[in-house]
Amino acid sequence: MESWTKTDFPHPDAALAEAEGLRWLAAADGGARVAQVRHAGPGVLELERVRDGSRSAEHARTFGAALARTHAAGAPSFGFVPGQATGFMAGAPMPGSDAATWGEFYASARVMPFLRRAEASGAFGARDVEVICAVVERLAAGELDHPQPALVGEVARLHGDLWSGNVLWSPTGVVLIDATAHGGHAETDLAMLDLFGAPHLAEILAGYQEVSPLADGWQDRVALHQLNPLLVHTVLFGGGYAQAAVAAASRYR
Repeated sequence: MESWTKTDFPHPDAALAEAEGLRWLAAADGGARVAQVRHAGPGVLELERVRDGSRSAEHARTFGAALARTHAAGAPSFGFVPGQATGFMAGAPMPGSDAATWGEFYASARVMPFLRRAEASGAFGARDVEVICAVVERLAAGELDHPQPALVGEVARLHGDLWSGNVLWSPTGVVLIDATAHGGHAETDLAMLDLFGAPHLAEILAGYQEVSPLADGWQDRVALHQLNPLLVHTVLFGGGYAQAAVAAASRYR
């Protein structure tokens, strides 16, 4: 089988972390298909080459069901990263966490670190920071906690960067690449699919719900779960992502 080699990493250990994450996702029984890791070393990751295929509604629905099983495979804790390497996000080591709840984890390890980086770059004014910090306070207090999908226990096994560009459509179905795998809330992966317009999103969600129904009110929490990726993109690219992050946060303050 053909392979391709990725060398564009912010740190040599990021290649090892991504490889461990892909293997962890692939270990989920009946879960979403993940590009096979052929070799991993510092700064180098060799994966199977995924051939292009049609973006069919049938494949989308099958992928949704498989993703539900990946999430249900679980993780030991919020913020858990598989393997020995540190996870990476937005070009920097991923913040660890010993949080007991999702809200505490999301506030301390996914919102605040990237808010502070974006603020330091000048992307946010004082009023913007105030809005997002108000949401952080509610998250940390547990006011915005909500149940996982039906088959997930306390913590879901997440891809962690599930935007449409990391969802490859092969002739036999969807294959995932470029994971930032960790333990978190399943709705985060689904919100990321929504944020950047995954093809056949309605079918993906339908397949997911057939296997593991989402908790009531999930539609109203999509923007909450998009707050982290919007902050990450503010750090990386600036522009309109900063105001999109503030608009998302405003719904929950």
